[in-house]
Amino acid sequence: MAAFLLGAVLLIVQPQIVPSRPAINSKAETTSQPVQRELLKKTSPKNDFKENIHSNGSCQQLPQTIIIGVRKGGTRALLEMLSLHPDIAAAESEVHFFDWEDHYRNGLQWYINQMPFSYPHQITVEKTPAYFTSPKVPERLYNMNQSMRLLLILRDPSERVLSDYTQVFYNHMQKHKPYPSIEQFLIKGGELNVDYKAINRSLYYIHMQNWLKYFPLDHIHIVDGDKLIKDPFPEIEKVERFLKLSPQINASNFYFNKTKGFYCLRDSGRERCLHESKGRAHPQVDTWLLQKLHEYFHEPNKKFFELVGRTFDWH
Repeated sequence: MAAFLLGAVLLIVQPQIVPSRPAINSKAETTSQPVQRELLKKTSPKNDFKENIHSNGSCQQLPQTIIIGVRKGGTRALLEMLSLHPDIAAAESEVHFFDWEDHYRNGLQWYINQMPFSYPHQITVEKTPAYFTSPKVPERLYNMNQSMRLLLILRDPSERVLSDYTQVFYNHMQKHKPYPSIEQFLIKGGELNVDYKAINRSLYYIHMQNWLKYFPLDHIHIVDGDKLIKDPFPEIEKVERFLKLSPQINASNFYFNKTKGFYCLRDSGRERCLHESKGRAHPQVDTWLLQKLHEYFHEPNKKFFELVGRTFDWH
């Protein structure tokens, strides 16, 4: 089951960045080009910004929607599934504009240059999972666009901790560097090591409190990452409604690949599946240690449920 959940994080083929045809009209809220110009004027000392316009009429725009996290929650899967919609233009890679100082100092013009070309009526989306747990990001994002609509995908906190470790472990293995066992991170002095960063990232209510200082709850849509993996279509339908998109993604866009053990995508007769490098099994963890994780997250999860007014099927 752990391998099954982990396998659905990334997809093989990236969406087309510059659309070849205008997408159909939608009711999506967008940041207009005049508003974008004003934002750029405020952040460009010499007002020397420029608009990058493609010959087909598309241009680079500030994103109107951002997938803010959570790390190892399924952000890439969510972005790829959402990209099935013709009114979505997705940034190809994680931008890290609001959380990396070197990038943030470059200003909004640099940020726009990282965006895909899109038509004015399309929604530009970028995703950087580290945004959710970075204390400075909510205010910075609010200062750019107070009406931003945010997507947050979460999964069982304990499973997320194991996935977090697994990613770092394999990154080290690929570089032929040794890496400690997960027990060495999870246990300290015979007790659960609550200072382990992967555990802190799973304390959702702490980070959510920071976001709610700047954005109302109705501007943050929480995607159930566990359900997205098991039955993606209903979750994507909810995202379409949240973004006020016309219903274009349907159940036929998803098919279960028995060989791989998870859902793949079908788009205009073309099939694409999740990247095999992400179908990695979690490390074997003793039952007592898993129980300690579940017990530790019990109260934080309750606080999160109260904060957002809904519950999730977590341990």
